[in-house]
Amino acid sequence: MVFGLSTNILLGAAGSPVGRVLAAHPALQVALQGLFFGLGGTLAALSPFGRVSGGHVSPSVTLAFTLMGRLAWRDMLGYIAAQLAGAVLGTGLVALVGLIWPRWAAWSHATHFSATLPSAWVPLGWAFTGEICTTALLIGSLLFMGGTARLRWVTPLVAGPLFFMLNPFEAWLSGDSTNLARSLGPALFSGQWRGFWIYGLAPFAGVALMVGLVRLGILGAIELHEARLAHFGHHGRAPYLLPWRRPGRG
Repeated sequence: MVFGLSTNILLGAAGSPVGRVLAAHPALQVALQGLFFGLGGTLAALSPFGRVSGGHVSPSVTLAFTLMGRLAWRDMLGYIAAQLAGAVLGTGLVALVGLIWPRWAAWSHATHFSATLPSAWVPLGWAFTGEICTTALLIGSLLFMGGTARLRWVTPLVAGPLFFMLNPFEAWLSGDSTNLARSLGPALFSGQWRGFWIYGLAPFAGVALMVGLVRLGILGAIELHEARLAHFGHHGRAPYLLPWRRPGRG
């Protein structure tokens, strides 16, 4: 969350050096914002913490694994609670930098902490539909990669390139969230709650839609063995966070 928000603030704030350069190229600007936010998820999935948890990061991903029968509902609630708390904590850390560096505070507030907001120029239903579609595309990509043995290694790398392609079309409409946690943190610190219900409902609807299509076989034969985006075959034993606790390390 910290990586995604920080890079998006730098890319999007008109007062930042990067933002000034990219202001003349708005499509590239929002595409890069999507790329870097997605890469934040990649870093989380590949980290030692991702090794333990499976690197879901998003409640949408966790729900998808649950509906696919790879995660218990009780565990799903724990994952989502942790994701929401992590998003709030991450946004809080980004805000904390502003107390030390006033210019950063100005950039953060100018971009509303990179909050996802529905467009004021179209009906909210458009943003709702857009979030359903983009979430469905994300989940479909992750399930297909994770459920195809020869492509499994690509799974944690999917989000960045996908958001790079989707953002120029969806960011203006809804912010291209696909992730309740990603929307909650910035909304809490910026006070921008307009249309927030969209991010609490549409991503989950997109997940349900795609899981239904997967079960109908639209993506072919998918063998999803684990509720993981990375470190496949690892069963989430917490000592793996500590290098000196790994087997064979004495």
